[in-house]
Amino acid sequence: MSTAQEIRATLEPVLAPLGLVVEDVSVSPAGKRRLVRVLVDSDIADLDVADTTSAVPPLSLDAVADATRAVSDELDASDVMGESPYVLEVSSPGVGRGLTSRDQLRRQVGRLVEVAHQGGSDTGRLVEVGADSLTLEVAATKKTPARRLTLELDTVHRGTVQVEFKRSDADTDPDLGPDVETDADPDTDESDETSALEGDH
Repeated sequence: MSTAQEIRATLEPVLAPLGLVVEDVSVSPAGKRRLVRVLVDSDIADLDVADTTSAVPPLSLDAVADATRAVSDELDASDVMGESPYVLEVSSPGVGRGLTSRDQLRRQVGRLVEVAHQGGSDTGRLVEVGADSLTLEVAATKKTPARRLTLELDTVHRGTVQVEFKRSDADTDPDLGPDVETDADPDTDESDETSALEGDH
């Protein structure tokens, strides 16, 4: 078992009471130390299986801060990192991170997502993620009318959340809040990523 796998196994039971899951763990050299990055996200295992359309709120800064403290305390208390010093970074997945699992996609209901699938690639509002399929509302273009596209999950390769500069009133979902405006660069934006950096251990 690799160090990253050991860290994941160590942290999963610690984060579960906080309503969080470990999305990814990476360990990389950083000078004389190692950099340990832990990605956490909301645990949606208790979400009603019949609920395929409600929005899942993104993690707050407070939730990530709580996770950081729990992760730091557990790693310090365990011997999984050995005696070598390390720097810990705990964060939630940012915009642009690939969505490959059903749970990752389910957390993005209500958002604009580009989906790469066996038939090509489509971008639309993710309105539903069920046990075996997802549904996109694809906006009209000059050449094609608006349409609703349903894809089987086993045909989906990857999803990517798209940065939205402006949503029209017609697109605003009352459950998701008012229009969203941002001047972020869509290629580098990590506005949805909250992170906390711990000192040397």
